Amino acid sequence: MAPSLRNQTGLSISKDTWVCLIRQQYLRKVASESNSEALRAFCDFLRIEKGLATSTVSAYTIDVEQFAEFLSKTRRNLLEANRQDVKDFLQHLFSNSLDGRSVARKLSALRHLYRYLLLDRRVKSDPTLNLDSPRQWRVLPKALTREEVATMLNPGDSHIHSQIPKSLALRDRAMLEVLYAGALRVSELVGVKLEDLKLELGYVLVRGKGDKERIVPLGASAQNAISAYLKHRRESKPDIRSSSYLFPGTRGRKLTRQRAWQIVQRASHATGRHASPHMLRHSCATHLVENGADLRTVQTILGHADISTTQIYTHVALDRLKSVYQKHHPRAKTR
Repeated sequence: MAPSLRNQTGLSISKDTWVCLIRQQYLRKVASESNSEALRAFCDFLRIEKGLATSTVSAYTIDVEQFAEFLSKTRRNLLEANRQDVKDFLQHLFSNSLDGRSVARKLSALRHLYRYLLLDRRVKSDPTLNLDSPRQWRVLPKALTREEVATMLNPGDSHIHSQIPKSLALRDRAMLEVLYAGALRVSELVGVKLEDLKLELGYVLVRGKGDKERIVPLGASAQNAISAYLKHRRESKPDIRSSSYLFPGTRGRKLTRQRAWQIVQRASHATGRHASPHMLRHSCATHLVENGADLRTVQTILGHADISTTQIYTHVALDRLKSVYQKHHPRAKTR
């Protein structure tokens, strides 16, 4: 019979149980260290070699850490995970009422992780290979109607605009116009420099994901709003005038993404809906497709690396196709 020992609580336990507990603690420690090392190397890869934004790296880190925590329940680490572990993790997310799009995003983070680990020869196989993404993620993002966008962008003399100085009202109006005109991401908007603006040519140079540059056209309405804003900006405080950013904060520093969100939400109060910068981006893409723009053009404006990402707007094109067919085909109309 194995001799008994006393644990920290003073209770008597067998030697075999004590050895088992020590082994479990050791395995958890090893798994934790392996996870930390793999995650640290992965983050360096995303930040340095892929050139991804800090916010993107942070999002990937959170998703991978969540998977690592899930694996810890079975005393496994990221380097030991198999296909079934990934499937169980996705099912766990669904069982906790996470929507399909969020699950797809976490699966995408794991795909990037294991592609890197496979490339770096830290694992022998990719457990995410050939795993189907949740179908729900291709649901069309929420968009505003043209009337709602017009209400947001109309400065007027409303109660909302009367509460802020004219200089900020002109800046905010120009920001909203640019968000909608060029379908910019909020991180792209706050990062635009004065030197990136080519107002006389009607476009702005935008740095998107992975620091990739693209040229985004600006319509007449956006150009007029920017002109009015820049004219008033020349009369602003020195720190604003000297800022290198097109839309600086009150002290000339880079505007935060949170502040840009607040500006959009405040402007959306007039529509009766809670809008976000991303809703303006999707509204731009939706309205372009509704008016007959091809997906390749929309892909270029949005800065999508893959046309498959832009194809979430396909159903808008199909709706328009059906509408045109019903209107013009001689035998399409019902009697």
